[in-house]
Amino acid sequence: MIISMTGYGRAEVSRNGLNITAEVRSVNNRFLEITTRLPRTLSRRENDFKDLVKSKLSRGSLNAVVKFERKSDSVPQLTVDTSTAKSYYNLLNQLRKAVKIRESVKLEHLLTFSEFFEGPSEEDVTDEEWGSVKETMLKALDELNVMRRNEGQELSKDLKSRINWIDSKISDIAERSKERIPQEHKRLQERIVQLLDDRRIVDQNRLELEVAILADKFDVTEECVRFNSHNKFFIEAMESSEPAGRKLGFLLQEMNREANTIGSKSNDAEISHSVVAIKEELEKIREQLQNVE
Repeated sequence: MIISMTGYGRAEVSRNGLNITAEVRSVNNRFLEITTRLPRTLSRRENDFKDLVKSKLSRGSLNAVVKFERKSDSVPQLTVDTSTAKSYYNLLNQLRKAVKIRESVKLEHLLTFSEFFEGPSEEDVTDEEWGSVKETMLKALDELNVMRRNEGQELSKDLKSRINWIDSKISDIAERSKERIPQEHKRLQERIVQLLDDRRIVDQNRLELEVAILADKFDVTEECVRFNSHNKFFIEAMESSEPAGRKLGFLLQEMNREANTIGSKSNDAEISHSVVAIKEELEKIREQLQNVE
């Protein structure tokens, strides 16, 4: 199955005085890379968030932002850390004396420091609250995957059309190669005779054998058969239910290798031009595969 690594998902859940929002964005990456931005209340659950992502994605660079709010009608109560306040007061007095300032330390000076005001401690989420957070995150990931699959379908159409075009070109090359073998055999034989000048001094059986060996080196039938096999496996991998990005990348490398071999063995301008066109298509496929999970 072709799944794009680019997508966006968002979900929001409000329940029992909680308001939870999750946003996830993903782009292409060779591996699965997860970045989270969580409120302090959920910081201890970062590994749990990553496990949720791993259950839904196998590749890509994902950024997740989660907002968690407990609704409360009461005004938060602040307290004063008197020991910290006294420490600031003493430090300010030392500073005043060091720089010889006559003005005494006042309350307005202390109010520039907020460290001695303490708010209610943020409690870790309960199991019930975590269930709501998990539900929100999974909904966002599902929405993300819907977008990734839709884009993957478009990528799949493009890749199949390119592979089918390459397959037809390889078939043409195979036919052209078969036609060229007798011609190459005759051309080599004539060339050798011209070089030797006197054909009578040459062992004819040995000459025929050497010419046949040379002509066989121009035969690219085996390479075309392997290339067509790679094309077949490429399409099958695209239609598989498993993520296919890495497998398709490997098959593409093998296709490039066969194309290079065909280009180096063929002694024909028409085949060489076809190989160049095939390699251009393979490069376009490679660029597309960079965004396939």
